[in-house]
Amino acid sequence: MSANRIKIAKDKAELVKGLTVSNGTTGPFRTYVEVIVFAAALGVKWNKRVPIEEVSKKDPDPIPREHFVNNGYEPIINLIGINETQDKNIMSFEERGEECNKIFEEYANGGLEILREELRGSVDYTNQILLLMLKIKDKDISPETEFDLSKFL
Repeated sequence: MSANRIKIAKDKAELVKGLTVSNGTTGPFRTYVEVIVFAAALGVKWNKRVPIEEVSKKDPDPIPREHFVNNGYEPIINLIGINETQDKNIMSFEERGEECNKIFEEYANGGLEILREELRGSVDYTNQILLLMLKIKDKDISPETEFDLSKFL
């Protein structure tokens, strides 16, 4: 049963709720699924994988994996699992679905920690996330990651 759900850390539940559009809030994401996928991508980008110590059991409760599938995000879960294990067989949901989910959940948890730090004290999460994305983009283009022609000599 647990392999069918993506868990969210209890200490990040309020952040996840604050990042979504709901009654009276204007978060940058429409659904919890979108928040978790973005957080997992951020966790992978910054290589931050954090185990979940206590699972949020209500609002948001663990999200059925089929919600990710229905929204076209299952390949992201699988790619993160393949990247981490270097084993394409992790995509076999029947055999290793729980392991793949755990890897995805831990990267999402790491990404949520990054977001919590970056959004601390912010009123408008949308603008802060945009600034974070610009910061990441600028870092990727910095001189220290310039294309190195010497490997072709």
